[in-house]
Amino acid sequence: MPATPSPSASSPAAGPLTPWVARPTHRRWAEHRFTRMLEFVLPSVLPGGGFAYLGGDGQPLPGREPTLLLTARMTHVAGLGSVLGVPGADRLLEHGIASLVGPFRDEEAGGWFGSLERTGRKTAYEHVHVILAASSALAAGAPGAVELATEAARLVEERFWDEEAGALSESWSATWDDPEPYRGANANMHAVEAFLALGDAVEDDLWHRRALRICERLIDRHARARGWLIPEHFDERWEELPDYNADDPDHPFRPYGATYGHSLEWARLLCALHASPRITTPGWVLEAAVELSRSALGAWGVDGREGLVYTVDWQGRPVSTVRLHWPVCEGIQATAQLRALTGSEEWERWYRRLWNHAAEHFIDVTGSWINELDDDFREGAAVWPGRPDVYHAAGAYLGPLLPPWPFLTVAARQLPSLG
Repeated sequence: MPATPSPSASSPAAGPLTPWVARPTHRRWAEHRFTRMLEFVLPSVLPGGGFAYLGGDGQPLPGREPTLLLTARMTHVAGLGSVLGVPGADRLLEHGIASLVGPFRDEEAGGWFGSLERTGRKTAYEHVHVILAASSALAAGAPGAVELATEAARLVEERFWDEEAGALSESWSATWDDPEPYRGANANMHAVEAFLALGDAVEDDLWHRRALRICERLIDRHARARGWLIPEHFDERWEELPDYNADDPDHPFRPYGATYGHSLEWARLLCALHASPRITTPGWVLEAAVELSRSALGAWGVDGREGLVYTVDWQGRPVSTVRLHWPVCEGIQATAQLRALTGSEEWERWYRRLWNHAAEHFIDVTGSWINELDDDFREGAAVWPGRPDVYHAAGAYLGPLLPPWPFLTVAARQLPSLG
């Protein structure tokens, strides 16, 4: 692993750094960009349910159908917009809830289908995003949110939560009679976020205790043992599958190797867990957030070009070298929270470097973010074409303006202003 490149060369060396998040200009800029991004996605509402998968021009991308995942994420972001008083957000939120309680919901067997075709497996990954959406809707006081949150929490608890393992199983057939013999870190990582959100939205500490148990298994046990590279794939006994998908390095959800963007996403969630007063967290939680962030950012430019590669192998060598927007978004949030919790200027310098990198390469004049860059830093389409997802960028804009705890939408609701 190369030594962590210092971002200090582009930062003033003399005197303490005033955090950007303490500057009114930066805070106003972030709020404005969030508002513009919501304006970009306003036309994505589909009359038949869900939200359109948008291209760079803001129009539906041909051949892409609405999905449960993107509908849940859009509903979560709409909840944030509603709490902040962004015009148009309430319409997105109402449509998102209607889609989740309507066409995506399986009223017979229970749970949610991943698409409006109402076929395929029911996954933990998608179902915890329904919890996230319901939690934000609940914080926004949206009609139907209580019932949606109650149903989603009950189903995840009954169908996916494994009390003995302290983590989630991965997927089931549509009729809940064929479990998948696979366990994934990605679904469990998003469960941590959903559980933190739900715990704060309904004021139930149980969900934060479960979030900690997931982190104990995947981060304190597996990631620590691998020098803070996070194993992503496991069998049903939670034995690591280090060569899983070695022939599919650009897979959008289950790529081979370690994903530095997930290291930064886990770091963000560990910061929130550390800050939560709902549980007493051990010292390793913040330690792990620091180590995961240093490991990921230490690989900045590992292939000789600016930024973070998508994945690396178990020796830290680049595998998929596309640049995706979401690791930058997660890094912005993680470094802001680490600066708030540790006071170290190390994280302020990285926060600035990440935002400057985003401004140069990812933030579009339309208000959206370019989703992916190819090896020539042109807009790519190997993993995620178009502009379908505002979830990560919403966190980048608003997360640093809010405290590490409580959860984003709850924190935004409690503050009279972000400025």
